[in-house]
Amino acid sequence: MISFFNVSKIYSNGVKALTGISLQIKKGEFVFIVGHSGAGKSTLIKLIFKEDIPTKGQIYINGRSLSRMKPRDVPSLRRQIGMVFQDFRLLPERTVFDNVAFAMKVIGTSQSEIKKRVPEVLKQVGLEKRMSDYPSQLSGGEQQRTAIARALVNRPSLIIADEPTGNLDIDTSWEIMEIFKEINSKGTTVIIATHAKEIVDTMLQRVIALESGEIVRDEHRGAYTNAI
Repeated sequence: MISFFNVSKIYSNGVKALTGISLQIKKGEFVFIVGHSGAGKSTLIKLIFKEDIPTKGQIYINGRSLSRMKPRDVPSLRRQIGMVFQDFRLLPERTVFDNVAFAMKVIGTSQSEIKKRVPEVLKQVGLEKRMSDYPSQLSGGEQQRTAIARALVNRPSLIIADEPTGNLDIDTSWEIMEIFKEINSKGTTVIIATHAKEIVDTMLQRVIALESGEIVRDEHRGAYTNAI
């Protein structure tokens, strides 16, 4: 599904964010990306989402070269990817329903489909009774559930989460990870960049560890311990 071939990223200020990255992530995998701050995790995610472009190397998603992709095709790529962030990025003046519906409206989904699909996905994340509430009325965990629902609503083949439990307590973090496990069990590829050592050690999924922009370990059923 995702292939990196000798990918490097050097920013204009000379910072080497990634060096010689080669990896493959298959459809349906659950992958943790771990490493200290500045190790290259966020850059890796930005390259997959085509928010940034590599200095060297090639990236393919579902057989398509991102380097050769025309600008008009980027929105189509991004519709296949659901993004979840540490800071939720919800629209404060909109209800839970409208925050999730917004992701459908921007791609021109019909109102009838929105009315059908949004309640379904909110039920999936356990928020069917909070549809009319605003983000300020929600706990941190509920805000993250809303963000996950928004990422899911267009049925992406890939979910990428950047430190999704970074602002949450450990119990709430586990609830969020259970949602990601359920999403993955239905065939969606899940990639999570995280510092949550206890979660990574317990879940024993694939771990790709980065250090100074290089892959130092890539292990199936791996742990965070000794990964970096």
